Amino acid sequence: MTTHDTSVTAGQNHAPGAIDALDRLDALDGLIGHTTVHGVPVLHAPSPGEVTAGLFFRVGRADETLATSGVTHLVEHLALHRLGVSDVHFNGTTANTYTLFHVTGDEAEVVGYLNSVCAALRDLPLERLETEKEILRTEAAGRSNGPNSQMPLWRYGAEGYGLASYDELGTWSLTADQVRHWAETRFTRDNAVLWITTDHVPDGLDLALPAGFRVPAPTASDALPERPAYIRGDDGHIVFDAVLRRSTAAAVFADVLGRALYRDLRMDGGYSYTADAHYSPRDADFATLTAYADALPKKQDAVVGGFVDALARLRAGRIEQAELDSARGKLLKQYDTPDLGAALLPSYALGLLLGHRILSPEQHRAELAAVTVDDLREVAREAWDNGLFQVPGRGVDWAGCTLAPQFSASQVTGTRHPSLEKEDVTLVVGGEGVSLLLPGGPVTVRYDDCVAMTTRPDGARALTGRDGFRVAVEPTMFRDVAPERIAVVDAAVPPEAVVALPARDPERIPRPREPEAGTKAAKTARAKTASPTPSLGFALMVAVDVVFVLVLFIVVFGASDSGRPEWAHVVRGILPGVLLTYYTRRAYRRSKGLPD
Repeated sequence: MTTHDTSVTAGQNHAPGAIDALDRLDALDGLIGHTTVHGVPVLHAPSPGEVTAGLFFRVGRADETLATSGVTHLVEHLALHRLGVSDVHFNGTTANTYTLFHVTGDEAEVVGYLNSVCAALRDLPLERLETEKEILRTEAAGRSNGPNSQMPLWRYGAEGYGLASYDELGTWSLTADQVRHWAETRFTRDNAVLWITTDHVPDGLDLALPAGFRVPAPTASDALPERPAYIRGDDGHIVFDAVLRRSTAAAVFADVLGRALYRDLRMDGGYSYTADAHYSPRDADFATLTAYADALPKKQDAVVGGFVDALARLRAGRIEQAELDSARGKLLKQYDTPDLGAALLPSYALGLLLGHRILSPEQHRAELAAVTVDDLREVAREAWDNGLFQVPGRGVDWAGCTLAPQFSASQVTGTRHPSLEKEDVTLVVGGEGVSLLLPGGPVTVRYDDCVAMTTRPDGARALTGRDGFRVAVEPTMFRDVAPERIAVVDAAVPPEAVVALPARDPERIPRPREPEAGTKAAKTARAKTASPTPSLGFALMVAVDVVFVLVLFIVVFGASDSGRPEWAHVVRGILPGVLLTYYTRRAYRRSKGLPD
């Protein structure tokens, strides 16, 4: 093991965990060097030209909650602020399980950048907090979501790895104390790894950071009770993802699947322009397989069928040896790279950070050579068994997939508030939670399971449950949602889940739409909104009715007193009165918006 401790870190206290972690790199002797600087593990290997370095921290979006989401991104922005405008190429990245500070320049520039980042992490410029929060909201507003952006939410819910599907709510409400605490506990020397493309550790490098501990990657949640499953998505996009155990065979399978989809859907079928698959490590033990194909609306069903057929063929073991050899050859080409040690530094540093096993090139080549068609078949079956499709159109029930839950399993009891817009929708506000009763079933968020509730000064509340279900409480859209009912919700939701949003422009506050003509709701609405003032014509009709009844009464009374009453004339006089009464009633109901 190569070390430079005596020359670089003399007098510093080394974290035992960092030293133990570096022992896992012994298999890489002769390829890369490794040491510690101020307790931070450092991996280095030479590369010609400019120096490139990356400082990893084992913290990312999956470590946050929905209410605090964005706190890691905020720390990253604040740590880079003091660098200002520079000719040095640098950046920061916040991913699900890590944060990376990256730089390329000459040796002095790289050292200056790393020293500045660490100094800022020790003392964040929190006077910039509100400005950086607004910058992050602006960044999010301009970011386009990919076709698979909703997959994490449906697989994991509104926590952990599922937060990748959500906006960074914390950019509205995080305080300076919360951001400072996050930096002090997550951006520590024991939770970091540095890699740098030099054959030595540069002089003057100052990585002094607070002591802490290596934060393990979060345990994955599960929002899918049955798998394989599917959700419905936008036209033009078909997505499949699965969580696989990390292995060399799984990485090979991803390439085999991508080639199969490209051949079947583009080369043979002509249905898709893009068809591919990708393998991405999630944590130390699992990776995400993502496959994608595009399609015109009229070809979507054919693409879904092609997807299902390709996966069925692979899990049946109908894989040509040539397919395996091509995928294996592609992965082996990474070892043909000049300056191999420098090229592999980022993956080795991330593996060390996440606690994944470290393989030398020779060990990885041996594992690639050992992969068989049977291994790929087993990976294909694992992928199908926990797969999730996103499809447009008619779904994938016919292939044995189950529609992901669209409604909650239960509803709460409480006060009922009918929708002012849809007669078959009711909001229930109870002591245990809120439910939205829809024609297909209830959507429920229980207070003790609420991971975020946004609030507005106008009384609106939006509650999101751990499973990803969301209930919006809009007082303007439901009957009798008085402040007292909102107070019940506010008192029950955990304070750490509350995110206060600013006031909305009055025109952005939702109002009930005018019901469609001819519906029961429309007739009821017209009855409620009709003017109570009768028209002049209607008043004249009522007056004529009254006079006619009086005259008819006199005639009937006089006829009954005569010796020979003319009842036929009396009956003929009554008939016009009946018709006049009918049309008067009809005019009255129309004036009230009631049906005839």
